[in-house]
Amino acid sequence: MKHAFLFALSFILLQSFSAPAQKLRKTAAGSGLIEKGEKVGEWEYYASTRDGSQVIVQKYDHTAGRLVFFRPFDDVLYPVQTASGEWSRARLTHPVFFIGADPALAAYTSRLSYPTAAAAKNVQGRVIVTITVDTLGRASNQQVLLGIGSGCDEEALRVARSIPDQWIPARVGSRAVVSKVDVPFTFRMAGR
Repeated sequence: MKHAFLFALSFILLQSFSAPAQKLRKTAAGSGLIEKGEKVGEWEYYASTRDGSQVIVQKYDHTAGRLVFFRPFDDVLYPVQTASGEWSRARLTHPVFFIGADPALAAYTSRLSYPTAAAAKNVQGRVIVTITVDTLGRASNQQVLLGIGSGCDEEALRVARSIPDQWIPARVGSRAVVSKVDVPFTFRMAGR
């Protein structure tokens, strides 16, 4: 009896040491498991509502590489590229998403260097950059849709081009489609 107990205990200890170390990571933006420094399994991503409560906006399975859940979005027509290369507007099953939702994207869009010309002229505001995302989630053709000048447009484009290809392509039904996403970049001088 004693030997069976020791054998079972040693088997359990051996399994715990041979299993990969996974740690639960929880931040204000998301939670899930980390293994060897990489996100694994299903992660939940959060955002805050206007009243300050936290809601799940996205669930993404990093092991399978697929979107599991997304918070409903506005039922409007989105730009979609047709097989002939032309652009039209269509209702989507879901639009282009960034893995981790807006909080994860904000980690990149906030990496702006304030242009000297904009600071000298006290130029502030929002630059909107439109990004084309293909059916594999790769970004291209970043263009300023709405600019404010004084070097801010160029800086927003520089940062937009540095955002990693962690996009989830838009879908119509179960088919991925080429679509566009508009990304805002806010230029605000400190203390104003």
